[in-house]
Amino acid sequence: MAEAQDPSSGLPCDKCGKPAKLSCPKCLELKLPREGGAFCSQECFKEAWGQHKKVHKLQQWLYVTNRGQGRTQSMPDFPWTGDLRPDLVSPRRSVPASIPLPEYAESSIPAKEQDSRQQTSAPVRSAKQIAGLRKACRIARGILDKGHAAIRPGVTTDEIDRVIHEATLAAGAYPSPLNYYSFPKSVCTSVNEVVCHGIPDKRPLQNGDIVNVDVTAFYKGFHGDLNETYVVGEVDAASKKLLKVTYECLERAIEAVKPGVRYRDLGKIISQHAQGNGFSVITTYCGHGIGDHFHCAPTIPHYHPNKAVGIMKEGQTFTIEPMINMGKARDVTWPDGWTSVTRDGSRSAQYEHTMVVTAEGCEVLTARLPTSPPLWWEVSDKQQQQQQQQPWAAEPTAQAAVVQQVESLPTVPVAKDAGKQQDQQAAVSSAEAEGVVRGMDATTTNGVHAQQE
Repeated sequence: MAEAQDPSSGLPCDKCGKPAKLSCPKCLELKLPREGGAFCSQECFKEAWGQHKKVHKLQQWLYVTNRGQGRTQSMPDFPWTGDLRPDLVSPRRSVPASIPLPEYAESSIPAKEQDSRQQTSAPVRSAKQIAGLRKACRIARGILDKGHAAIRPGVTTDEIDRVIHEATLAAGAYPSPLNYYSFPKSVCTSVNEVVCHGIPDKRPLQNGDIVNVDVTAFYKGFHGDLNETYVVGEVDAASKKLLKVTYECLERAIEAVKPGVRYRDLGKIISQHAQGNGFSVITTYCGHGIGDHFHCAPTIPHYHPNKAVGIMKEGQTFTIEPMINMGKARDVTWPDGWTSVTRDGSRSAQYEHTMVVTAEGCEVLTARLPTSPPLWWEVSDKQQQQQQQQPWAAEPTAQAAVVQQVESLPTVPVAKDAGKQQDQQAAVSSAEAEGVVRGMDATTTNGVHAQQE
């Protein structure tokens, strides 16, 4: 029989689609994703058992290989550059039929994105398109804040993925990273020496870690993209400086955005501030255009010199997302085909915002909210520790409440001289940007019974 679960979880019944109140006990025992193992009644659980029980054998925690297309029971052999190692990854989380899907959700290939003229020419968005993107970005901001609130020592990045996944579905959105070129999870979580595209896994976050959480939400035809790097427990001063300087790099770049500015100039602004503080700038990955496609033109390098083409125009939408290293700028990719790490094992940090160019500056569509959990320099060390010691419940807000909340917020324009008024998934490599830009009744369920908690 199925076990009772919190009705507010927002998960649909795997059999009929109604709100679920029960969970498959075998799925809970195996620590499988709650999606696909949730049911509204014992009757639905009984009817679904014949098919559902197959997932207990097929869906196992495994290591990822081949850019998300492969799985293996043993850790791949690799000359690891730092202390971090990959861990077991849970099965892909399911998405209910009620959620509108992006083109690649089933095939993994964004064919329309690849063939779009937006890959070579940065589009100027209409007011209607900007309004749609603004909604997606504000939903993404709320989702990221939920992920941030869950971070503390002992929490696995797989749990962060669950929080993000469920919050995204609760908002009526699709987690854009999921199955994009076969990426296996709903969010990127990059710990310590991971530059970007880290795959959530079974490893618990440890006191002293830093972790970047990169969220993108697909809502009513538009992708909203942002990320932030957080401290876990008590973090050393050098790592804190890295995070603060990386954030400042983003702020300074945003302040320069306005019509007529060359995209290539942002790299100089970022590089000067990062290098002036003893850090280096990753050159493999860039900011990118965004809208109805996850990645498109323009390409925005964060380093200097660079050969980015194009001049900013009012109505263009894109991300700025500098990746700053404590050591050298070189990176290498793990055998999973996604996880990019620093070649020297040093730590790396990143912050990202999505914005639209306005007549006098830009509007940061993913700006931090008054309700956003504070970043480390916004609170004292004692407050930070208290925040991460508090119990938390990752219950996704109902869709209507989320949409109402984000749509009632004011816009956040940034003029050229706005200074510090602003607070910044998947990053895209320069090669991709310039090329592709690119988961009861005992008599019928073999002894599995419904149990109330």
